[in-house]
Amino acid sequence: MSSQILEPTPELSRKLHEKVVADSSSTSLVNRLKGKNKELQTQSINTYQQFWKDSSNNNEQSRTSMYKTLTNTYYNLATDFYEYGWGECFHFARKSIGESLRESIKRHEHILFDAARIKSGMKVLDVGCGVGGPARECIRYTGAHVTGLNNNDYQIERATIYAAKHAQSEYSQFLKGDFMDMPFEENSFDAVYAIEATCHAPVLRDVYTQMYRVLKPGGYFAIYEWCLTDKFDENNEEHRRMALAIEHGDGIAKLFSTRVALQAAKDAGFEIERAVDLAHETQVGNEIPWYKDLDVGLINFNGLQGFARSQIGRIFTSNAVKLLEKVGIAPQGTVQVQDVLSTAADGLVGGAKQEIFTPMYLIVGRKPLN
Repeated sequence: MSSQILEPTPELSRKLHEKVVADSSSTSLVNRLKGKNKELQTQSINTYQQFWKDSSNNNEQSRTSMYKTLTNTYYNLATDFYEYGWGECFHFARKSIGESLRESIKRHEHILFDAARIKSGMKVLDVGCGVGGPARECIRYTGAHVTGLNNNDYQIERATIYAAKHAQSEYSQFLKGDFMDMPFEENSFDAVYAIEATCHAPVLRDVYTQMYRVLKPGGYFAIYEWCLTDKFDENNEEHRRMALAIEHGDGIAKLFSTRVALQAAKDAGFEIERAVDLAHETQVGNEIPWYKDLDVGLINFNGLQGFARSQIGRIFTSNAVKLLEKVGIAPQGTVQVQDVLSTAADGLVGGAKQEIFTPMYLIVGRKPLN
């Protein structure tokens, strides 16, 4: 292991984000960057880049074996930018004409909640819950109690703050834990779901097996998985470049194919009821591709987040971050974080247009009663 690797321990997270968490009402990206522990932020950036640039750790084996360090460090760096540009739900959705991004995200979540047969009073597990946006929508939509599992301390803090803000503390809890070794007893939950989160697992079969273990017999499992499609060609240099851009830009050790994901769910023991790539299900009410909100064109005046995702908005944000870093408000290396996220956006859009990548491979399975 390189001596430059800084492990994202709970103690590090507390020191790194302490002022930001204390000022929980702040939604300003500038204030959040200003509140970081600058030394730890810079070291965290350097750690993340060790997995991708000029280092003995820049290889798939290292990224896979150190997936917790890779992913946790990534979200320590990226969470504030995600909320700035995307809101509280870090995932994609197809849109209908005239539908806002937030409306489409809610509808996309409802499809998954319905697929998992979530009802009022159920005990539900959200695997890789982020800052809890989908969990809060699940509570509003279904009346269930949701437990969010996440290995990133900062996101757990933010999810807990948001739950209190939305008067949902009695209907949710957010716990620190590794989804490859879940801290729950067998048969603990009535339903289990994951939204674009288990792509961070080094082995899909193992995380699905954990989801199977904690699900009650007869309960449903529903996920949106990030996958490479059948059109991905390992011998195509451009395809490999785009896949690596997605992995680098999104903190993913290795992307797997839809075939691997489906087989992993079967191997975990689930009776598969549905497996479909919703990215390519164009129909009435679902006309606009999921990546359009990353590929909004030169300028977008549809709110701050829409502007932030436009070409001009990305340039503006990049230059603003450079200025903040230069004058010492933002930690050294913050520009690199912005560059990483731009790499992600370019890889996602490119992969979508060539139909080699999907962020919404839907798998619905049931744990047998016996």
